[in-house]
Amino acid sequence: MEENSVSKELKEKLFSKNKHAAKRISIEEKSASDSFAKDYMEFLNASKTEREACANAEKILKDNGFVPFQIGMTLKAGDKVYRNNRGKAIVAAVIGSASITDGVHICAAHIDSPRLDLKQNPLYEDHEMALFKTHYYGGIKKYQWGAMPLSLHGVVVKSDGSTVVVNIGEDEGDPVFCVTDLLPHLAEEQMKRPAGSLLRGEELNILVGSLPFNNDEESESVKLGILNILNEKYGMTEDDFISAELEAVPAYHTCDVGFDRSMIGSYGHDDRVCAYPALRAIVDCKAPVHTAVVVLTDKEETGSDGNTGLCSSYLKYFIDDLADCFGAKGRHVLSASQCLSADVNAAFDPTFPDVMEQKNCAYINRGVCVTKFTGARGKSGTSDASAEFVGVVRRLLDSKNVVWQTGELGKVDAGGGGTVAAYIANLDVDTIDVGVPVLCMHAPFEVVSKLDVYMTYRAFSVFVE
Repeated sequence: MEENSVSKELKEKLFSKNKHAAKRISIEEKSASDSFAKDYMEFLNASKTEREACANAEKILKDNGFVPFQIGMTLKAGDKVYRNNRGKAIVAAVIGSASITDGVHICAAHIDSPRLDLKQNPLYEDHEMALFKTHYYGGIKKYQWGAMPLSLHGVVVKSDGSTVVVNIGEDEGDPVFCVTDLLPHLAEEQMKRPAGSLLRGEELNILVGSLPFNNDEESESVKLGILNILNEKYGMTEDDFISAELEAVPAYHTCDVGFDRSMIGSYGHDDRVCAYPALRAIVDCKAPVHTAVVVLTDKEETGSDGNTGLCSSYLKYFIDDLADCFGAKGRHVLSASQCLSADVNAAFDPTFPDVMEQKNCAYINRGVCVTKFTGARGKSGTSDASAEFVGVVRRLLDSKNVVWQTGELGKVDAGGGGTVAAYIANLDVDTIDVGVPVLCMHAPFEVVSKLDVYMTYRAFSVFVE
């Protein structure tokens, strides 16, 4: 008995305490996580594209006292500023009490998600049906996008320079659209294709209409009918598609998952499930020591290129301009800064266990996942946080009773993935990945744990405070 007692004491002292985190959550924390999840679900329903997420984030910031940043403005501790980058990315800051040269604390997440983009000449008629040609955006399993309701979101810049906003398929009574697929009875040859080609890219055509204009027998009269509807509603012509950004996304809304309602099912968790907690953390940040910065960025799903992605310099320019307000140099601020790069991790799925190394993967209900390195195979494309910075983050989360875990993106030779962490680390910033574990990542319907979402918010909050 004495030997067993010694073993038990040593286990308590030496073994990891991060497992089965859900069992350690108080009733109060469970209630808080449910309340936070409700707010997040409302945000997600209204933010199905990067433009909508950026606009809604800007409204939340304004409602909480943030003002547009102006170059050279006078700033003091507690001031709240933001900069909107072309309606697709946004940076916000709360000025801290410490000198700006002590560095800033950055939380970064992306607000774009995999989807179907309309091509520049999308509308055509084939056998008296009108369809849109698409080009998929980000990494998807193409077959998952067939035979499901789709809504259409985006903007159209017309020939006169005016812009109209499009949002069809979300409100009750709206029509929806879909990519058609073959019935099983006639799909024998299709089912012989490799899984990646069950639906090919050029087969992701969206059905948008079938009635001829005025029962006219003229060629392409169904297409004419669709253009007439678009002209009456938006004042657009076919040429206006060329200067449009229209995105097809799943038409359904967020919902609770499970008899116990412990999870959230939705399109777009990757990565708005990290973006919203980061946004809320800076909104709730009242008196930070270090200046707190949150960046919600675009284009991560396609490599972060472009002037709204973090391969560009807009975050660096914002820090430069912020430093100028205090007579400091941006590069000195960045070199002293720290960043939580917030992106989702793959949650262990017991139906598909073989792709995971179970001692080093993320699980739902075990809290926010801290990922030292990402990348693919040989850590390609990762920033690989230093042991020293991992120690800083670990001590912070433990001291504030934030439930957290660690995990990587699958077995060494099985996969991996990229985040924006490397691009911020390249600015000479101590950076580490954190985020919410996700089931069915990059699918039209992803699943997360409410507890993990709340603990991600708590992690961001203690970091920026």
